[in-house]
Amino acid sequence: MPHPHRRAVLGAGLGLMAAATARADALVVRVDDARLETLIDPAAELRTLVRDGRWCEGPCWAPALGGLVFSDTKANRIRVLAADGAVRTFRDPADNSNGNALDGQGRLVTCEHRTRRVVRREPDGALTVLADSYGGRPLNSPNDAVLGPDGAIWFTDPVFGITQPEEGILAEPAQAARRVYRIAAPGAVQAMTEAVDQPNGLAFAPDGRRLYVSDSGAALNPEGARAILAFPVAADGALGPPATFAEIEAGVPDGLKVDAAGRVYAACVDGVRIFLPDGTRLGRIATPTAAANLAFGGSDGRRLFITAAGNVHAFDLRG
Repeated sequence: MPHPHRRAVLGAGLGLMAAATARADALVVRVDDARLETLIDPAAELRTLVRDGRWCEGPCWAPALGGLVFSDTKANRIRVLAADGAVRTFRDPADNSNGNALDGQGRLVTCEHRTRRVVRREPDGALTVLADSYGGRPLNSPNDAVLGPDGAIWFTDPVFGITQPEEGILAEPAQAARRVYRIAAPGAVQAMTEAVDQPNGLAFAPDGRRLYVSDSGAALNPEGARAILAFPVAADGALGPPATFAEIEAGVPDGLKVDAAGRVYAACVDGVRIFLPDGTRLGRIATPTAAANLAFGGSDGRRLFITAAGNVHAFDLRG
């Protein structure tokens, strides 16, 4: 995603982190619907676990790799936040990596801006290129990825990484559109839709029958889109025409996640916004700086990690 000035934008062990590494901030919650209180304890604290990043993105809960994996895109590295609060370097350089996800075998899949590709880390640390082109032309700049209900990796391909000098290498787009793609196998890249101006975050509903995609067009064009779209997913994996799930009045929606109850969480300029599956706004969890992405983690999956500017925040949900 672009620099914030253009965004009008681990388990129980983590709960025991020393105060020296995790400072509690006042949690500011805007309640739009009383049902939010079944999810969030009003007394919960927003904690800052990392504060020395440049632009943190792509949080991914990966216990086999040591905890929370996250990209520090502008610093060109991937880091891991461990249960004791220690932060270690995982990849450096990391080709201005952004989104991270786990595939069906638990291997880390990463979207790289600098190389304009999606890669998979093998158990021995080697990288397998899953996608770097479509139709014989380079991709734009893969941004975020998710494991689909069909076992394939799906990813978004906006132009942010080739238009932001600190996030990749400046270049003219080689693709005629900004698409959502599906990777069935390394090199087998299928375009699923080009109905989004600048596709950004993406997440599937629990039953796999709906795909949510952030349209962050307004980050580059004030008249562009700033909405979360919902695509119906057919039995064969094809996407139907999108419907607007939520409009964002300020900034643009970035990373998305969906919990087991189907609630949608969107990282936005003013924090994390939460919606019911029918689009009802439950409310917002404010963050000190623009939220870029988020991930569920911890031993019970109820710790919500939020990347925001140079920080990684966390707090625990009720359920």
